[in-house]
Amino acid sequence: MCFEGDVDTKIKIDNKVKNVKTVWLEGNQVKMINQSKLPYMFEIFTSNSALETIEAIKQMIVRGAPAIGCSAAYAIVQAALEIETNIDLFWAHIEEVAELLRNSRPTGKNLSFAIDRVLKKMREGKNIKECRRLAIEEAELIAKEDIEFCRKIGEHGKDLIKSGDNVLVHCNPGALGTIEYGTALAIIRFAYHHDGKEIFVYVNETRPKCQGSRLTAWELIQEEIPFVIIADNTAGHFMKNGKIDLVIVGADRIAKNGDTANKIGTYSLAVLAKENKIPFYVAAPSSTFDLGCDSGLQIPIENRSEDEIKYFSGLDEEGVLRKIKIGPEEAKYLNPAFDITPAEYITAFITEKGIKILSDTLP
Repeated sequence: MCFEGDVDTKIKIDNKVKNVKTVWLEGNQVKMINQSKLPYMFEIFTSNSALETIEAIKQMIVRGAPAIGCSAAYAIVQAALEIETNIDLFWAHIEEVAELLRNSRPTGKNLSFAIDRVLKKMREGKNIKECRRLAIEEAELIAKEDIEFCRKIGEHGKDLIKSGDNVLVHCNPGALGTIEYGTALAIIRFAYHHDGKEIFVYVNETRPKCQGSRLTAWELIQEEIPFVIIADNTAGHFMKNGKIDLVIVGADRIAKNGDTANKIGTYSLAVLAKENKIPFYVAAPSSTFDLGCDSGLQIPIENRSEDEIKYFSGLDEEGVLRKIKIGPEEAKYLNPAFDITPAEYITAFITEKGIKILSDTLP
C-alpha cells in the first residue's frame, strides 16, 4: 500500500507505519497478508510447503491475479526445495505442483504466466542445485517486475483523473491484489498523493466475498483517500444521477480481442457506464494479457462454493467474528467468480506500457 506518495509498501498497524508486501519468499516459506481476516485483523499467514501455498490461493488467503501469479512462482520454488537428491523425483514433484497450481484458480492469466516462466528458467539448470537457484531468481524477478509494472500503471493512468472526479472501483484492484501499488488503485493513489488532485472514490461492496467493502475500503483508509461504500446494485443509480465520472477496474485475463475477465459484476458496470456515457477503464499489467486466447469465449470461468453466497462473515455487536447463514438450506446457489466484459464496452486499457484507447467514451 503506497502510503502518502512513498514508493515502499506501507500500512498502519497500531498507529505505526510499517513496510509490508502482499506476499514474499523467506527461505522455504511463503509469507502473505491473510486477506481472509481483513479488515477485522491484520495477520501474516506463513505457508511451509507448496501444497499449503496452493491451498492459500484456493481459499483466497492471497488473491488478485498478479499476487496469485507471484504466489504460484514462489510455490514452484517451495516444490524445488522439497526434493533433495533424485532428479527424476524432483521434476515429477515440480510438474505435479505446477498442475495443481494451474487448477487452483483457472481464470487468471498471471497464474499460468508465472508458472511457465519459472519452469522454463529452471530447465536451463544442469542439476537440482542450479534448478533451485534459477527458480528463486525468476520468482523474485517476477515479483520485482510486478512492483515496477504497477508503479508505471499508476503513473500512466493518473492523468485520466481530473481534480474533483468521483471514481467507481469494483472488487479490490489494489496493493493487496499485487505485490505493491495495485492496478486501478495505483492510478488513484498517484492522482491523489503525487498530483494532489481532489478525488472521491465509490467502492462497490462486490458480493459475495465483499472484496470492495473489506479490502479496498481498508486500503483507502490506510491511504487516507476519501471514499464511500455502496451496494453493488446501486451503481446504476449513482451513474444516472451524475455522481460517477469514471470507472476503473482491474482484470484477471484479457483476450487477444480485448474481451476482459474480471470479478463478477464487472460486465454489468461496463454496460451501465456505456449507457451513461461514462469512461470505463481496465488497468492491468501486460502479464494479464493472453494472446493465445482469441476472445472471451475461450476464458475459463471459475465457479466457487455455494457457501460464499449462503453464508456471510463479519463482526457481531460484541466484536466477535461470526459466520451466519443468510439463505435457506434447501435452496440451490450459483457462484461464478468472474464474468466477461466485451471489448466494445471498454474505453481504454492502462498497462505499464501506456494507455491503449479502444473507444471514444473519454472524459
